Amino acid sequence: MLNLSALVICFPQVGLKPYFCAITKKILSFMEFVIKISQFLLSLSLLIILHELGHFIPAKAFKTRVEKFYLFFDVKFSLFKKKIGDTVYGIGWLPLGGYVKISGMIDESMDTEQMAQEPQPWEFRSKPAWQRLIIMLGGVTVNFVLAILIYIGMSYFYGDTFLPNENIKDGLLVESAVANKAGLLTGDKILAVDGDKIKTFSEISEKVLFGKEILIERDGSQSKINMPEDFLSQLMDSKEKGFIKLREPFIVVEVPDSSHNKASGIKKGDIIVGLNDFRGKYADEIKLGLEKFKGQNVSATVLRDEQEKTLPLQISDNGKLGLVYAASSTSKTLEALGYYNFDVREYGFFESIPVGLTKAKDKLSSYWDQLGAIFSPSTGAYKGVGGFKAIYDIFPSTWSWQVFWSITAFLSIMLGVLNLLPIPALDGGHVMFLLYEMISGRKPGDKFMEYAQMVGVFILLALVLFANGNDIYKAIFE
Repeated sequence: MLNLSALVICFPQVGLKPYFCAITKKILSFMEFVIKISQFLLSLSLLIILHELGHFIPAKAFKTRVEKFYLFFDVKFSLFKKKIGDTVYGIGWLPLGGYVKISGMIDESMDTEQMAQEPQPWEFRSKPAWQRLIIMLGGVTVNFVLAILIYIGMSYFYGDTFLPNENIKDGLLVESAVANKAGLLTGDKILAVDGDKIKTFSEISEKVLFGKEILIERDGSQSKINMPEDFLSQLMDSKEKGFIKLREPFIVVEVPDSSHNKASGIKKGDIIVGLNDFRGKYADEIKLGLEKFKGQNVSATVLRDEQEKTLPLQISDNGKLGLVYAASSTSKTLEALGYYNFDVREYGFFESIPVGLTKAKDKLSSYWDQLGAIFSPSTGAYKGVGGFKAIYDIFPSTWSWQVFWSITAFLSIMLGVLNLLPIPALDGGHVMFLLYEMISGRKPGDKFMEYAQMVGVFILLALVLFANGNDIYKAIFE
């Protein structure tokens, strides 16, 4: 992993001028943007090319002419194109997707002139229904197979590091007014959601977001919380992020020169565990202590090299120490400090196959639940629908192949599911009409298919405008 922000630190005491720091930070910010957009375009290109190959290969196998194979859309002009045989291969300038144009098929090109002519043997419409069905299902099949292969490969190369839910002894951090109002509090252990036992920490947030009944343990007693139907909507309206987190220690990561505690002797790496007679294992507890003693000088207990030390600290009137503390620590740090015991599992090649299959199945199920919530207006989940900006945002500004492949696998599942929706302009719409033809023995007329395609394109455009409009709204007003 390459983290560019770690390459430069602007410290006034070493004589680095403020304007140089500002320029350097802008350069780093630009480089991080390049890394982010590179991951986005690489992932998108990979998914588009493989999806379209899923249509292209069976079309060629059944001797169906493919007129175009394009990465991105070539509205008015192409960045690159070359004709090989009957097919023009090219790259468009609009990175909103890609396509293959198959002869004799009513698609987004709306080539009605070709469809008005007599069917030719090499055309899509001349092929048996079962061959047309395989051609149409080829794209989504590749999407699902790709996701499975990625998850298998990741299991083999990276293994798994996870925190068993049973190892969270002191409950979770819930710093969310919306979640608190629903009944979840810091220190709660979440045992099950809708009757399904929670096995690992990583699955908690998502299950709670879409769950109806939460089984918790608080102060040694178990109880159930019925979540509001619009819980997700309330969270999005409040703009709260990461409503459920691990409770972590108060680890000092920086003592700024401007800090009023600069001369106290506190150092980077110190862990504050006490203020006067107040003791706290976690940062959320130390924050309560800061509120209790704000505006006072206190005797702080810190852990340094596994030894306790006492230091004089001053707490400001607004309950601050003037220190930078860790908002999130790595699993290795938390385990080394004795806060949590993580499980690390490595898999052989054959072991990784069922593990990868299970991960793909779980992600598919998870996305299906999310899609169901989006199409249920009462949940308010539609507010979280995003377009290409939202996809771009999920890629990190540091390069990590593990993260890249994880996101790409999930996007492949997402693309497969969305393309199976029974909307005429999508693969699922064509499959729907083909199944009707195979069952009834009657083929829908070309005029009907043209009108259906127009309706489908209109629905797709509306969805694209809504999703990307959400992105624009959030960028401007949030």
